[in-house]
Amino acid sequence: MDPIEKKPLFHFNPGEKILSIATAGCNLHCKNCQNWQISQSNPEDIPSYSLQPKDVVSLAKKNGSNMIAYTYTEPLAYYEYTLDTSMAAKSQGLQNVIVTAGYCNEKPLRKLCRHIDAANIDLKFFNDKMYRQITTGALKPVLNTLLTVKEMGVWLEITNLIIPTLNDDLREIERMALWIRKNLGADTPLHFSRFQPHYLMKNIPATQYEMLKKAHSIARDAGLEYVYIGNVYGVKEENTYCPNCNNILIERTGYKIIELKIENNRCPNCSKIIAGEWKR
Repeated sequence: MDPIEKKPLFHFNPGEKILSIATAGCNLHCKNCQNWQISQSNPEDIPSYSLQPKDVVSLAKKNGSNMIAYTYTEPLAYYEYTLDTSMAAKSQGLQNVIVTAGYCNEKPLRKLCRHIDAANIDLKFFNDKMYRQITTGALKPVLNTLLTVKEMGVWLEITNLIIPTLNDDLREIERMALWIRKNLGADTPLHFSRFQPHYLMKNIPATQYEMLKKAHSIARDAGLEYVYIGNVYGVKEENTYCPNCNNILIERTGYKIIELKIENNRCPNCSKIIAGEWKR
């Protein structure tokens, strides 16, 4: 059981708990993967539970959650299980969340999206060369996934992990933010996440907070209304502010909500509609 904020999803049922599941395997091979012990393993090589889709739904209910997250590794790598479980969940009134790198063909993605309520998609690089070099994937399919998920009406948030020397070019960050605003909307939340040395990239230092603040400022200047900094505890950029009057709407410390002030989907100070799903 995770806080929904851990996905990260900051504009979707904040403060709620979500049952989070994963299987072994991934369709990418990111050199910096933080879950490489399971993402780069075969199913028979790691401890596991045997859970049919209906069992996952029962487990969520037993733990008092109305949501299931397919996360940690890559839910599109175990696509059929994700689809079957999400269909079973929807039939019982539960909501589904995918946390994915978005490397998927359009037809199966559209089929899955009919049963998905929210997604956080990793936009790892805004540079095809780096995508191929670090992840063995490519940029264009991920951009297509972002467009499809948005078109299908799934609530969308984006995570960009900033890795020193690899994707910390400020001009590239600006181009990415401008693309998001133009193609997905200014109200699409963007999470800049701090890199920590992992797996095959232990030689690269952790991202400096000052660099993350620069990225945050660039994205806001590019017109994005909801920009966050993640993996840095206790900073103001964890909070949600009204893009119209700058009133603080959700105060957070890590994954914990200190105060939530959104009323009827609006800022209580200026009445601007705040994008997201705030109450079921």
